[in-house]
Amino acid sequence: MPTGVALHDAREQLFDAAERILLRDGPSALTSRAVTTEAGCAKGVLHRHFADFDAFLAELVLDRIARIDDQAAVLRDSAGSGTVTGNLTAALTEVFESVAVSIVALITFRDDLRARLRRTRPAGVPVLTEATAMIGTYLAAERELGRVAADADVDTLAPTLIGAGHLLFADRGDPPPGAEAVRKVVSTVIAGVAR
Repeated sequence: MPTGVALHDAREQLFDAAERILLRDGPSALTSRAVTTEAGCAKGVLHRHFADFDAFLAELVLDRIARIDDQAAVLRDSAGSGTVTGNLTAALTEVFESVAVSIVALITFRDDLRARLRRTRPAGVPVLTEATAMIGTYLAAERELGRVAADADVDTLAPTLIGAGHLLFADRGDPPPGAEAVRKVVSTVIAGVAR
């Protein structure tokens, strides 16, 4: 790759390249060389923007967490519209059809990355923790509107939905589950509290 070629939004291009690798080949294939090759740039570009590869990966995880935060705002605003089951089905599908499953595997796979993330996120598994908070906040909003039972334990329902969703989407060897499979899990988990 020639040097001196301007790379617009280098960070985002590198993040997108890493995401494609994670989705296509999994966390074991994610190396700095693979990322820069996928992004179509020299390896030095990554090191100009990040102290080391684990710093890059930590920033990638934080960037993807920010996307969940954006999704959380949309889901929270959907409270009172559509159906609770439909909204949760769409939210879980969006979270897990993204790179979230691969990010969880990456965090589990790389000890240095996990240690770096623990400095600012001491509890839970990054990405899953934020997705759980998103679902919990939404369920609480629906509880306030009376579409979820007043005595619903959203602090238990949210991680249950995230765990079940993660298990549905975790097998990279099979095609992702269809909407009906996700809807069935959501319906089962919230059966006792949906109004």
